[in-house]
Amino acid sequence: MIIIGFESSCDETGVALVCTERGLLAHALHSQIAMHREYGGVVPELASRDHIRRILPLTRAVLNQAGLPMERIDAVAYTAGPGLAGALLVGASVAQAFAWARGLPAIPIHHLEGHLLSPLLATPRPEFPFVALLVSGGHTQIMRVGGVGDYELLGETLDDAAGEAFDKSAKLLGLGYPGGPALSKLAQEGDAGRYELPRPMLHSRDLDFSFSGLKTAVLTRLRAIEKESGALDDAQRADLAAATESAIVDVLAAKAIKAVKQTGLKRLVVAGGVGANRHLRKQLIEAAARLKCEVFFPPLDLCTDNGAMIAFAAAMRVNAGLAALDSAGHAFTVRPRWDLEDICGPAAAPA
Repeated sequence: MIIIGFESSCDETGVALVCTERGLLAHALHSQIAMHREYGGVVPELASRDHIRRILPLTRAVLNQAGLPMERIDAVAYTAGPGLAGALLVGASVAQAFAWARGLPAIPIHHLEGHLLSPLLATPRPEFPFVALLVSGGHTQIMRVGGVGDYELLGETLDDAAGEAFDKSAKLLGLGYPGGPALSKLAQEGDAGRYELPRPMLHSRDLDFSFSGLKTAVLTRLRAIEKESGALDDAQRADLAAATESAIVDVLAAKAIKAVKQTGLKRLVVAGGVGANRHLRKQLIEAAARLKCEVFFPPLDLCTDNGAMIAFAAAMRVNAGLAALDSAGHAFTVRPRWDLEDICGPAAAPA
């Protein structure tokens, strides 16, 4: 079965083709970073309008890349949530129209399930069960993944996500949008030991996170430096960026390894945009080696939001018998807020 997947939950438009037997056939992605940079963050209305402009050209590009006619497609998948309501509606509308026109089933996919399963697109791929550290701009969670549709929440952030901590700290340092990658790039030039920053909830007994206080600590340190020596020079800015990255990564890595120990599992999967961070990857690989467990990451080009993870999640659900393949009705809705645990077990259209 060949499935076309549409992703439009925020500021990336993604389209991909996946075969349930052969895996990823083709994918294309458009990022809106250049457009939103002028405003210092994602503008929902502009994001929705840009999805409208991009989604059909990307669809044609993916079909041409795979060398497949439209008639070869057997099912349509789309991100139904969570995300920006207007942006989600673009992808859902196009997917449902495509499915209705061709008489195909349409499969609504949870955005975070797409991220959780995306490391299975890499080689080697992890086997179930595994611990998953899901870190993105809007989510920071630790899950026990027993299989497709079998997800148990072990811990999550109580306030800001790790990605938000990166972005907000980067803004304080005067870095451009998107802040997270800019901070990480600058951190490579700095000395993380020059400034001491807190590691929130590092030693708590649970697997939860808290990052809102870290931004305040960065601001306090920044003001102290400016009071002492005036404006930040390049070296101070790089050192504070390195200290910030180190604080965030230390907490993420410690909690992920703690989850591995508590569950007794020997496989750790990292997914989401922050999973591309070099410091986090290095620290987790080293810690996993000491524990004699395996750690897996999605391909770097599939760490951010993309259509491949949505089409692939749909293919996994089809193979597991969890996808409704009825092509009779095409009424739909989207869910800007949607708990991942709601989709455990047989799939149902979001209500």
